[in-house]
Amino acid sequence: YLKSKNILTGIKVDTGAKSLAKHPGEKITEGLDNLRERLQKYHMEGADFAKWRAVITINKNIPSDTCMHANAHALARYASLCQENSIVPIVEPEVLMEGNHNINTCYEVTDKILKIVFQELKLLKVDLEAMVLKPNMVLSGLENNEKISEDTVAKMTYDVLNKNVPKEVPGIAFLSGGQSSDLATQRLNNLNKLYGNEKSWNLTFSYGRGLQQDALLNWATGNTKKAQEALIYRAKMNQHASLGKL
Repeated sequence: YLKSKNILTGIKVDTGAKSLAKHPGEKITEGLDNLRERLQKYHMEGADFAKWRAVITINKNIPSDTCMHANAHALARYASLCQENSIVPIVEPEVLMEGNHNINTCYEVTDKILKIVFQELKLLKVDLEAMVLKPNMVLSGLENNEKISEDTVAKMTYDVLNKNVPKEVPGIAFLSGGQSSDLATQRLNNLNKLYGNEKSWNLTFSYGRGLQQDALLNWATGNTKKAQEALIYRAKMNQHASLGKL
């Protein structure tokens, strides 16, 4: 992050996902040790936001309840420590796109992890009005070839959020996961177009690949100008998609 009086700045504070003991194929995100002291330092240096990512893998017999509860509890502890130190927590429970699962399985797992996350946030007394949720959209696995309409993706994504995300949460900033830049933008726009008058929270983006991929492809060819233009264009498209105006 960069210290600035005019720009909101943030920092990733988890130390990464490690193997969950006695649970093959599953991960637990670490980084709670000394987090209070680190947050105090980051706040003094200008951080306004922090991010913690928990990864949930879909495969045969996983995710387990253990994995979901352990990661949700860590997210809640992180979020409460952030708010104690005047930092807004970005809470990221990501159901990964890797795998051949269908969209219904993604829906079921997303539904369950969101339910558990908000139970843990409540237990840790996290102020829901002072946090940002960063979830996945409800999608088929990357190796699954089922044909799903974009309206179905929007409907299932909105439905799982509407069931689990309290209206007090001010903003939901989607991750792009394994989506292409165009699809990530299109799907965000579709959600805002279809549900703009119903939703309680702002639906926006916190894309990595979905924001940077086009620019990086041009950068790799040595074309700096096209890389800059691609980044500006994608940022503008996502901004319009956040308003449902594409």
